[in-house]
Amino acid sequence: MDKAQAAHIAKWVTEAGLVGMSELELLRGFCTRLTGEGLPISQVNIIIDTLHPIHEGRVFRWRRDDQDSLDPIVEYGRTNVEGQAAENWRRSTYYHLWSTGEDFLRRRIGPGQIEDFSILADLRAEGQTDYLVLIHRFEVEGAIGEMDSFYSSWTTDAPSGFADDEIALLRELASPLMLAMKCASLARIAKTLVETYLGRDAGRLVLSGRIARGVTDRIQSVLWFSDLHSFTHITETADPEQIIPFLNDYSEAIISSIYEAGGDVLKLIGDGALAIFKEDDPVQACRCALKAERLMHARIRALNEERLSCNLPVTSAYLGLHIGEVFYGNIGSQDRLDFTVVGPAVNEVSRIGALCRSVERDVLVSSAFFSAAASEDRECLVSVGRYALRGVARPQELFTLDLSWLDERETRAEP
Repeated sequence: MDKAQAAHIAKWVTEAGLVGMSELELLRGFCTRLTGEGLPISQVNIIIDTLHPIHEGRVFRWRRDDQDSLDPIVEYGRTNVEGQAAENWRRSTYYHLWSTGEDFLRRRIGPGQIEDFSILADLRAEGQTDYLVLIHRFEVEGAIGEMDSFYSSWTTDAPSGFADDEIALLRELASPLMLAMKCASLARIAKTLVETYLGRDAGRLVLSGRIARGVTDRIQSVLWFSDLHSFTHITETADPEQIIPFLNDYSEAIISSIYEAGGDVLKLIGDGALAIFKEDDPVQACRCALKAERLMHARIRALNEERLSCNLPVTSAYLGLHIGEVFYGNIGSQDRLDFTVVGPAVNEVSRIGALCRSVERDVLVSSAFFSAAASEDRECLVSVGRYALRGVARPQELFTLDLSWLDERETRAEP
């Protein structure tokens, strides 16, 4: 490959990074162009740490042959704790570069060659002949969390391995590729962070440019406010190290149910959750909220069985549902904004949720929600009377789930 061909590939990868190609698209396009110009690469792995609540990072993989049978993206767990992921990391060529401060490692593969890393025996069995590993480190200012470098490995099955000029070319072209992949990774991290901390819909709106203070939409929405029974008592009586896992277990059951039913969680308030269902059709929004309640009920029941078997504290959730007009958008100061909902309907749903304890019902539904719901959904709701809500001028009739309907639901849920 001559200098003009190398410059053409470098130009392509730079422009591809600017237009927003994903990491996998960048890797595939880069490798296709290298092999098209005669560079004999057969396998490539690129590893990058990330900011994610569960995964520490991702491996992007390319193979010249059998690409369709390969899982091109592999997410891996924490390597800074004991476990298989940590053990694999400490035995890797990547860890060797990280710990020694070197930026390049090469091992020829074949009879009589050194096999000081376990990966080399595997590559020899696959017919590979040469193996390169690179690390591209970021300066402190360029790191984000654990994302402080890119690792990459490049393998060939050419009988004579890589030529010296091919190695030099790979090291030269890898830098613009890693820069483009860093841009793609940062965009993905931004999306993950805003959706994790703001909610999926709010995160999408923020990334699309809805960040100006005071910019809100007036929307009609079903509002969900849930809380956990006896949380204060549990925090006072349980071991302190149990509290966060306790909250995580029940939050997972509640939030996953809301998301699966099409809702969006806007705020976690201690053990409480504020969510909305934004369907254009109010009937459908009410139906989604009731579906989320059914999912939550089933998941908490299963969770309680599991926790009781481990002698861990258990609880249940109480829920208020309402429908009304709210302001949805950026609210706050110049230095700290929150993308949330405000309005009288938000205050009402929190009051309805709080009333569950004194009424001794796990679910309370406003009269507005009852009126907006489909007739078949209203069949599972019964009135519990009229109640005054704190801060609300007039009492309103509230509804709860029919216990006989609940029993029927339990029977249908049994295998």
